[in-house]
Amino acid sequence: MTDTRGLYDVDFVAWTEQQAAALRAAAHGGTNQPLDWENLAEEIESLGKSDRRELRSQIYRVIRHLAKLQFSQATDPRGGWRDLVRDGRKQAALVLADTPSLKPQLDQLVSEESPEAINRAVSDLGEFGAVDAAAQRAPHQTRYSVDQVLGDWFPPQPSEPARAA
Repeated sequence: MTDTRGLYDVDFVAWTEQQAAALRAAAHGGTNQPLDWENLAEEIESLGKSDRRELRSQIYRVIRHLAKLQFSQATDPRGGWRDLVRDGRKQAALVLADTPSLKPQLDQLVSEESPEAINRAVSDLGEFGAVDAAAQRAPHQTRYSVDQVLGDWFPPQPSEPARAA
């Protein structure tokens, strides 16, 4: 998209990347403006990176609580975990609505955040003695799809009640 103002309104991250590239090109093309072109370009890029960090954070949050729902037999905290998943999905959707250029990165972000989020969920559950053998293997065997993380999927409810975690 060549209309920079239109891009700014439609996809802020894509705009920041485009503007940083334009600043660098202007700097290399020679200009008599007394500006710190490279640092200006880096600062503009960092503005876009904040949306990526926010999306990454929400993906981590959702995966962590999906894993708790999947591997805990506890009944009491499940409602809160489901609420946290819904809130994380909502916040991720808001970021994606503002910056659709992040959508192609979703598979990578889910893949990158899954191991640590699942490890953290298993650790959280372990603190309350709510970890079973399946949960111990979870970090190595569990993978969530983008649709599971950002869609409306939830793991099945436990078949029998257990103490709260």
